[in-house]
Amino acid sequence: MTEKERSKLNKTLVLSDREKEALSKKLLHLKSPANVNDVLNKTINQDLMEAIKYLPEGFVDLLFIDPPYNLTKDFNGNAFKQMSISSYTEWLESWFSKLVKVLKPNASIYICGDWQSSTSIHTILEKYFIIKNRITWEREKGRGAKANWKNSSEDIWFATVNDEYTFNIEDVKLKRKVIAPYVDNDGKAKDWNSTDDGNFRLTHPSNIWTDLTVPFWSMPENTDHPTQKPEKLLAKIILASSNAGDFILDPFLGSGTTSVVAKKLGRNYCGIEKDLEYSCLSEKRLEMAEYDKSIQGYEDGVFFERNSGLVRNKVKNIPQMIQPEKLF
Repeated sequence: MTEKERSKLNKTLVLSDREKEALSKKLLHLKSPANVNDVLNKTINQDLMEAIKYLPEGFVDLLFIDPPYNLTKDFNGNAFKQMSISSYTEWLESWFSKLVKVLKPNASIYICGDWQSSTSIHTILEKYFIIKNRITWEREKGRGAKANWKNSSEDIWFATVNDEYTFNIEDVKLKRKVIAPYVDNDGKAKDWNSTDDGNFRLTHPSNIWTDLTVPFWSMPENTDHPTQKPEKLLAKIILASSNAGDFILDPFLGSGTTSVVAKKLGRNYCGIEKDLEYSCLSEKRLEMAEYDKSIQGYEDGVFFERNSGLVRNKVKNIPQMIQPEKLF
């Protein structure tokens, strides 16, 4: 990744050569069948098709998958090229079918896509699992189009191995401003609370998510990965579909968001990523999570409508440069 000219206000996380050299020593490369302890809280720097062969069976409670969408995209020099729907479906199945073995009987699966990928995702998911829902979330980034609608949404398909699965609805309620603050005959608030910041109520989350902010240059979680997901998005999924101590696997880890949020929320994790730089960024973010457990847009067990000034607890002086001698 070539070094870019950045503003002093730019908080995008980068690696020094020294950090990359040190952090690369923490990465795992599987060469023989592994047990759960071998991959526990590790980043596997390896091609997925090779790594799958050595993963243990039946150890994953939550599988989060954010594969390359059916678009032409460059991932730090590794190009993914758009293909026909049928070819993309075949590509998905080539590795998805091999991941089935890692799941526990009560596991949940989430897989990301856009409108061009969702047809293939639906086709593959229903072959192996019970599809429960499709979440659509607003991605405010996106280029306008003169002869089409601006593409500013993505999908997340939710499925389970069977009908017994984890779903913690109380952990993912959304704090919304009250437009009409009704009271009962005694003048008491009906299902809302008054705070110094206004009137709010906790609502059940729907499958339309409009409260996310895609990471950008002024956010400390931002990296140069072109399709990085918000930590808040992962927090919703992890809190809803896993419990403390559960095991979460991300086979397309990218710059590490799934592992980082899992660590912040007290879960175990493993991520697979073939790019060395992204893998090292994941490890750097995991080191930083030792100092900072905060997730923008989530505070005191509540998700806010949008990442806003309402989230007040800030952790200051988080080092961006991890000292290599402290890693071992």
